[in-house]
Amino acid sequence: MQTRRIRWHIAFFLAPAVLVYTAVMILPLFNTLRFALFTEVDQARVYVGLENFRTLFFDPLWSEQFWNALGNNFWFFLIHMLVQNPIGIALAAILSHPRLRFAALYRSAIFIPTILSFVIVGFAWKLILSPLWGIAPSMLDAVGLKSLFAPWLGKEEYALTTLALVSVWQFVGIPMMLIYAALLSIPEEILEAGEIDGITGASAFWKIKLPLILPSIGIISILTFVGNFNAFDLIYVSQGALAGPDFSTDILGTFMYRTFFGFQLQLGDPYMGSAIAGAMFAIILVGVCIYLFGIQTRMRRYQL
Repeated sequence: MQTRRIRWHIAFFLAPAVLVYTAVMILPLFNTLRFALFTEVDQARVYVGLENFRTLFFDPLWSEQFWNALGNNFWFFLIHMLVQNPIGIALAAILSHPRLRFAALYRSAIFIPTILSFVIVGFAWKLILSPLWGIAPSMLDAVGLKSLFAPWLGKEEYALTTLALVSVWQFVGIPMMLIYAALLSIPEEILEAGEIDGITGASAFWKIKLPLILPSIGIISILTFVGNFNAFDLIYVSQGALAGPDFSTDILGTFMYRTFFGFQLQLGDPYMGSAIAGAMFAIILVGVCIYLFGIQTRMRRYQL
């Protein structure tokens, strides 16, 4: 009987990456979760169990900020799901057409913003949308729509949506490229069989291509969820750690930053900050598990 050979070289080549990932990600994560179980009393660390989480969820001083940030995070994520991903899928479908000229140029132009720094994107759009020296008012005036302009980053009801759309503009290239790759991986035989049955054009996309790229769409949804609940940079660059106006753009990332490190007159509390980080980790973990379960259920129905 032939024994199965252990491939030690795989573990050898994976070991450096695993060690680095453990050192910079896994250990800090568990240390942060451990910090959430303590507090400081008379300059001494005291174990309090889940008391920090109870304070975060139910103490009015903390819960109002937490639930506001969580609601803003869901809205930020929802805009990306309903705007960014459908646009990315539509762009991928258009750019994958074999007769489209300059498709490579279009793909590059759409993808370029994703490699730009958050600082550049946030500062540039803050200048563009400024009512004093921005170019947005003059651009709208040139097409007769100046009456629609408003200081979107300065109004509570518009600021978060505006920043979410800026983020959509920056990152729409990622779902576009992932879906584009998925469309190119569809065997030509399937498409040719559809053409024989008279399924061409838009019908071919809805009836043939879309069902085949559903796993890729599910992966994009997971990446969108995780990325948006880890969002911080764009809000911080554009609106600062206070996430103005009046915390209308405050998300869990900025809330955790102010709490952990402190800001202006607010002193940092690493224990409550760790509790917020722990809550973020739990939300992301539960969300990803729900997504994976939903994708698995859909795939089983589709196979049946």
